[in-house]
Amino acid sequence: MALLSVAATAAVVAPTAAAAPAAAVTRIDRVDAGLATVWVFSPSMGRVIPNQVLLAPRPGPAPVFYLLNGRSGGIEGDSWVKQTRYRQFFAGRQIMVVSPLGGPFSWYANWQRPDPRLGVNRWETYLNSELPSALAARFPTTGRKAIAGLSLSGGPALDLAGRSRGAYRAAASYSGCPAISSPAGIAAVTATTAFGGGNALNMFGAPSNPAWVDHDPTRNPARLRGVAVYLASTTGVPGAIDGGANPQLALGPSQVEQVTKFCTDQLAAALRGAGVRHTYRVFGQGAHTWSLFEAEMRDSWRVIGPAIGA
Repeated sequence: MALLSVAATAAVVAPTAAAAPAAAVTRIDRVDAGLATVWVFSPSMGRVIPNQVLLAPRPGPAPVFYLLNGRSGGIEGDSWVKQTRYRQFFAGRQIMVVSPLGGPFSWYANWQRPDPRLGVNRWETYLNSELPSALAARFPTTGRKAIAGLSLSGGPALDLAGRSRGAYRAAASYSGCPAISSPAGIAAVTATTAFGGGNALNMFGAPSNPAWVDHDPTRNPARLRGVAVYLASTTGVPGAIDGGANPQLALGPSQVEQVTKFCTDQLAAALRGAGVRHTYRVFGQGAHTWSLFEAEMRDSWRVIGPAIGA
């Protein structure tokens, strides 16, 4: 009996495992009245992520628009804040616009393995779970969300929306390339990731790995059913939308835009085939430039704004 009593007492006082830390806002640096850098701890990546946040202009709840940066993750100044006039566009609108800084060449996915150069990437977990919960604990939100990306992040924005099981009411791709599981898509993703020093095999595995198909919106169009989807691309012909004639745009930026149009055409066809409603605008001119991305974002608001009540 004494032994049983001691054992029972030991079971009661035995220390419990420490709870895993939760995602949380660790610091808010106000740049000015409307812009802040909000630092959020990511348990999945074990580090604090800075996020450029346009704050809602009035007190009270606001919807949240997750606006992803491009291939460098905005850490080299290649960001919406630095390259566009998006602050003027959102001025006066009751909405919070959030752009994470980080994840260069990560495709905003959960990688299968850490990468020697790019480190631990668990961006799907961060964007679909950790960041929203951390922001909701510090800022009043309506619970309505949308997500969009440009160029490299366009396809991932749609993938994140499709995999979130209805968490986003709207999603958009601005001159993105969502068709990543085709031979040409795998080659393009692999080459782009290598340009940033990473290895795409650490992301989705070998080309035969089903993860490539699983993260390809063109292969999973039904996941976007019920989401207000906006797609945009152009012919790749430089023009006034790029800020005027520039012979240099006729090379790389023009060719890249032609490729993204081919990719976006594939997604539009897949969505039509699956009976998923969407809006697809092909601009008459435009190379792969920030001026084009901003024009596409502004045009997308006729779809995104009503969907999230902004």
